[in-house]
Amino acid sequence: MNVHIVNTCNDYEALFALADTDEKRENFFRYTMMRPFESMWSTIQVPMTAAKPGGYDVVMAASMLGYLDLRSTNIGMAGIERLKEIDIHQVAERTLHHCIACMGQAGLEVKADRLVFGAFLADPVKLAYTNGYSGFGGIPGYIQLIIYPNENNIPRIPSIIAHEFHHNIRFSYFDWDHGNVSLGEYMVIEGLADSFASALYGEEMSGPWIASFDEEELSYSIEVIRQALNVRGFAEVCSYMYGDEVAKEQGYHPVGLSFGAGYAVGYHLVQAFLKKTGASIYDATRLTAAEIIAGSPLS
Repeated sequence: MNVHIVNTCNDYEALFALADTDEKRENFFRYTMMRPFESMWSTIQVPMTAAKPGGYDVVMAASMLGYLDLRSTNIGMAGIERLKEIDIHQVAERTLHHCIACMGQAGLEVKADRLVFGAFLADPVKLAYTNGYSGFGGIPGYIQLIIYPNENNIPRIPSIIAHEFHHNIRFSYFDWDHGNVSLGEYMVIEGLADSFASALYGEEMSGPWIASFDEEELSYSIEVIRQALNVRGFAEVCSYMYGDEVAKEQGYHPVGLSFGAGYAVGYHLVQAFLKKTGASIYDATRLTAAEIIAGSPLS
C-alpha cells in the first residue's frame, strides 16, 4: 500500500513564520496543511471554509479535536523541534508499514488506494487528560496523530498510530453509523483498536484510559456499562465512553463514570473474548460487535 507522510513539521515552521493574525495562519492551515485531508473532512461533513464568517469549518473542528491554537508560536515551535528530534515522520512511516504487513499476513487491508498520515500539534491543556496526545483514523485512507510531545507520550507514538490504523481496517469492512452507534458497538471498536496496538507494542504502551483503572473501578464501570449496552446515539454513547469529566465539558449527560471508562471496559471486553475463544486479534477484527459481546463476560 502506498503510504504518504505529510511533512507537517515543515508546514508548521512556515505557518509560525507568518504574521500572527487569524486570517493568514488560518488560511495556511486550511488550504495548505489540511488540503491532503480534504476528502477525509468532507466525508465527516466538515467544510474547508465556513459558509459564514466565524462559522463551522475545518479550523473550528480542529480546535474542538484538541489541536494547538494557531497563534501559539512559542509553544508550537518548541513542540515541532521535539518532533523533529525524534524523527516523527520516520517513526510514523516505519510503524504504518509494520501495521500494514501484520494485517496483510492475516488477509486484511485498508480499502483505499493510499494512506495519508499527518502529525499535528495538540493543545497540552485541552488534552491533558490523555497525557497530551490523541488521534483520528475513522476514515480509511487517512490517519492523524494529534500530539504535544512529552516524555510519557513519545514512547507511545507507535501504539497510538497502530490504534488509529486498526480503525482504518475495521471501517474498511464494517460501516460506521455515527448517529446511531450503540455503546456496545463503540466499545468493541475501541477495544479492538487497543488490543491490536497492545499485540504489536505491549499493553504497557497503551493509553491512560487502560492503565489508570484498578480492579474495583473496572468492575464498577463494567456493571454500569452492562446496563447500557444498547444505548444509541453519539452524544449519549460518549457519556459512557469518555466519562463524566469530558461529558460535562462537552455538554453530555454524566452517567457516573471516570475518564475513559468505555475505552477501558472495551479493551478488557475484547481481551476476555480473545482469551475465552482462542481467537486472534485478526480473527476478532472480522467479527461483528454482537459476536464479540456474546463471547465476552458482558453477555
